[in-house]
Amino acid sequence: MAKKIGVLTSGGDAPGMNSAVRAVTRAALSKNMEVLGIQRGYVGLLNREVVEMTARSVSGIIQRGGTCLYTARCPEFRNMDGVLKGKAVCEELGLEGIVVIGGDGSFRGAGDLSSVGIPCIGIPGTIDNDIQCTEYTIGYDTAMNTAMDMIDRLRDTAQSHDRCSVVEVMGRKAGYIAVNVAIAVGAEAVLTLERPYDLDAIAAKMIKTMRSKDGKHHFIIVVAEGVGQAENIARTLQEMTGIESRVTVLGHVQRGGSPTLRDRVIATEMGYHAVELLEQGIGNRIVGMKDGQVYDIDIQEGLAMKKPFLDRRYDIFYDTAY
Repeated sequence: MAKKIGVLTSGGDAPGMNSAVRAVTRAALSKNMEVLGIQRGYVGLLNREVVEMTARSVSGIIQRGGTCLYTARCPEFRNMDGVLKGKAVCEELGLEGIVVIGGDGSFRGAGDLSSVGIPCIGIPGTIDNDIQCTEYTIGYDTAMNTAMDMIDRLRDTAQSHDRCSVVEVMGRKAGYIAVNVAIAVGAEAVLTLERPYDLDAIAAKMIKTMRSKDGKHHFIIVVAEGVGQAENIARTLQEMTGIESRVTVLGHVQRGGSPTLRDRVIATEMGYHAVELLEQGIGNRIVGMKDGQVYDIDIQEGLAMKKPFLDRRYDIFYDTAY
């Protein structure tokens, strides 16, 4: 049974990471375990940037965006020399396990550290919801709500000026945010990496809508970040339709802000489950959600899985977007 554990956040920040850090800390303390907060991810582990975590040190952070432990990417941890150095630091600090909050790259590091004798548990924290072995990742709901709110505001000005707003949302390798947000804001089209798109068809739809009895002259087109070319898309649509088209890239604003209730609750559930595993000396697991329930899976098995796209939701969007 682990008596002293660490917790770190790694990779891109996501709303709800602080909620998970709080849950890990307080769950561990309730089980008479010591907790060290490792700052700046694996970089901080290698540099021994650690702080003692107490019930009070995590008080008032559940509603805060970002991560109180900071985050960084660590190229050194991608090779075994860096992993073995991390193991030595853990042994020096007396750490018997680490909770790693992050994405796929963070989990690979956790798996490597587990393989050399330091049990690690991964908690999925990324706004893209693109981790294969879990239905939900911490930060996803907050990011979608932020994007929805921003696009609702953009629609107001698009309507005032009879414009088309081409809005790029985050999702470098996945279109989950784009599809859900497109439905929520009543967009006219959504472009993702997972499905082919046809600008001719989108332009024809816009023209048909303009010429209808109750003609509409403002439009929202949602583009996933991974598709890119938002400027070209806007320029092409403007040339085809004659409608002034403007690009808005929402960018990192989607990573910030206070986490929603859903992100706070799920982060807390996942953090608690991670501590339960380490308490039993179990490592090399990812905590995720399956059929709406928290569960855990072997890290390598989880990373090898393929996540299905939102095909039905995508089809529902296009059947209702007119």
